[in-house]
Amino acid sequence: MKKLTNYILGITLCIASAQCKKDFLDATSPSNVDDNFVTSTPSETFKTLAWCYANYRQNCIMGVYRWNDPIGSDAEMYPEESSSNNMNAILRSDLLPINAVAGGFDNLYTTLARAAKVANVIAAKPEYQADAAAGKPTEWTHLYGEAMTIKALCYFDLVKHFGDVPYGYENSYVVDYSLTSRFAIYDSLIAALKNVEPLMFKIGEGGITAERLSRTYCNALIGQLALFSGGFQTIRTDVSNLYGSVTFTKKGAEMYGCVYARRTDYLDYYRTAEQYLQAAIDNKGSSGLITSDGRAYANNPFQRHFQYFADLQVSPESLFEIGNIQAGQQATSSEYPYAFGRPSDGGSNNAAPAKVFAAIRIIPSFYYSEFENGDKRRDASVTVTGSKGDGNEMILSFKPGNKNTGGIATNKWDDNRMNPPYVTAQRNSGMNWTMLRMADVILMLAEVKAELGKDGEAITLVNQIRQRAFGNATHNVSGISGDALKEAILQERKLELVGEGTRRWDLIRSGKFPEKALAVRQEMTTMINNLRTKGYHTFANGNEISNYIWTKMVQLTNPLTFDVADSTNPALYPGWRGQFNYSTIDAIKSKVVGTNHNLAIEGLFKYIDPASAKAISLQSSGFVRTPWGIDIVNSATSYDRNILSGITSPTDPPRYYWPIPFETISKSKGQVTNGYGLPQS
Repeated sequence: MKKLTNYILGITLCIASAQCKKDFLDATSPSNVDDNFVTSTPSETFKTLAWCYANYRQNCIMGVYRWNDPIGSDAEMYPEESSSNNMNAILRSDLLPINAVAGGFDNLYTTLARAAKVANVIAAKPEYQADAAAGKPTEWTHLYGEAMTIKALCYFDLVKHFGDVPYGYENSYVVDYSLTSRFAIYDSLIAALKNVEPLMFKIGEGGITAERLSRTYCNALIGQLALFSGGFQTIRTDVSNLYGSVTFTKKGAEMYGCVYARRTDYLDYYRTAEQYLQAAIDNKGSSGLITSDGRAYANNPFQRHFQYFADLQVSPESLFEIGNIQAGQQATSSEYPYAFGRPSDGGSNNAAPAKVFAAIRIIPSFYYSEFENGDKRRDASVTVTGSKGDGNEMILSFKPGNKNTGGIATNKWDDNRMNPPYVTAQRNSGMNWTMLRMADVILMLAEVKAELGKDGEAITLVNQIRQRAFGNATHNVSGISGDALKEAILQERKLELVGEGTRRWDLIRSGKFPEKALAVRQEMTTMINNLRTKGYHTFANGNEISNYIWTKMVQLTNPLTFDVADSTNPALYPGWRGQFNYSTIDAIKSKVVGTNHNLAIEGLFKYIDPASAKAISLQSSGFVRTPWGIDIVNSATSYDRNILSGITSPTDPPRYYWPIPFETISKSKGQVTNGYGLPQS
């Protein structure tokens, strides 16, 4: 059996051939050479660092659907009946085997060790030392900062997902190691990044795009580290003196050797977060919030960010996005659009479009009740239809499952929006995905401002996002402060970032996880009871979900749809759906079925009595009564399990951590254990 050191200590500075940046995919890497050679020039050094990006993309971040981040909140859920993939998402990691994510854990350490090794070798170079002394960013100073930022990002992932972990042992042979307090890790990472960020390039400088880590992203990462250190989180109470002199304000009961808490000096960390989140905005370089849409066919600046991915371009709103490449010998696994995109029942290859599993499903009560009228984010974020895989649109089903079963889904990554769609094979679309974008930074800064009592500044930041969402200032926030403002910001983040893996952390950090979990569970129970007894449920905003809707296949001149103001047109409303015209792609046009490729939907937001004259008229004009909410009623047990069922009372500490793998525990001489009631063997 290998020791912990086999994946924490740095391997010699030799590089595998995998590369993650599109600009460098044609580069070859040295395979058996010394440190001096691989750092002989900045370009050779980046080949080394590119391995870290590639390993992070392929073997770290997508472990078990990106750590379940986007499928365990009061807005997002997992679609399958009883899959173990979402045990962590429903807060029951105690039911998982100890090595459930050993691969991701090990590869995060491998990646950060390689990055640390690169940084150490660069730091010893006279060229770097001279450039650093001059105090201006150069290729060498940027590469050093980039390596240190990769290291910090990996440790951030480890702390978020595993809690207190071994720290600082990379590139050393160790046989005696222990847990380090997460708060000490945060402090160390913040201090290290503060030293390197002034000598890094902003996005757009020195050839740096959002597919590489920049000063812009480094500033934001410092802000995130400080925000997470100062926010509520579940801490261990079963390891004596683990947190040293840090004191806490606790919420709820102590259970499973843990408690939900926030450090008492949290405002100091919020002040650091304020400084560096603002620095990310000030040092945005060529990045920034997209506020206008130059497309002739659409006017939705929010959706424009996601269209860049479908166009295989880097979005100017991204501070960091995971780079992919389409097809060929150097194709990467475009896992995120496959795992979290708009669903498709297509086959694994040569389909119209190919299969999209779609592991994120949107909780129906959120979709129906929380978007305001006129919010351009709703339809661009959430879809009620998917693709059959034969060139036709189809209604999604609330029956548990995947692809076109499992419920309404995210709409931010849609193969149909590519021009043309990549149809040769699933998982190979080449679409990037965002790790952090400017809207997220702006709203985190608003969160911090509100916590620090700077209500006016917080409101101004929130309204930047709302004005983009609605296209005008008529929906601006005003006249609120204190807890009401904090709740408004939390809600705005939910609407803006749904499906992007932030809501779960927002709820944890805010201290509201148990209450929000219980609230959505109760809301769903009420909805299901009304569907069962009345056939429909009416939400506070007037929207209604019904047991049945009416659907009909129709022909549109342009089968891809966009924003639509006319909510009475059942073929266009809701917007941002439809199908690409797959008959224009020679390789698969023979697989396209029929000529009516679009789905018209009646009764989606207003109940239609199946015995009414309207229902009879719809059926006489070719509409078919289609199961909708009734499938939720018939699967109520599954929905109850899959929506945060690990929270059973307001005093429960949320247990959202993965188990530290067995080998790390078994070789630690008793100094590393799993907390939170997670398995030890």
